[in-house]
Amino acid sequence: MSAYPLNSRPIHLGLGATAEVEPAFTNEMSWYEGYLARHEDDGTEARLVSLYTFSAPWPMWEMHPNGAEVVLCTEGEITLHQEDPDGTTRQVVLKPGEYVINGPGVW
Repeated sequence: MSAYPLNSRPIHLGLGATAEVEPAFTNEMSWYEGYLARHEDDGTEARLVSLYTFSAPWPMWEMHPNGAEVVLCTEGEITLHQEDPDGTTRQVVLKPGEYVINGPGVW
């Protein structure tokens, strides 16, 4: 058994309670395309577990239409800006060890 750094080797959680170490993360669209091709049979029930470190605000919005996203603060403080499908907006401040769940369709 080997140990892997979560910030560079994400985990795929698949059907049948499986967990697989993914190839080194490149932060390029081709990595995500490869991920989808490797696990397309798991459909929308699959989950990707990864860890990102930020030293500056993330300049773009993202949304997951088919599933929930867990945002966990591991160090420092995060101000998360959320927008629900109905247009409701809010800010959530997370401290180390705290998390929030973005439901499907939440920006």
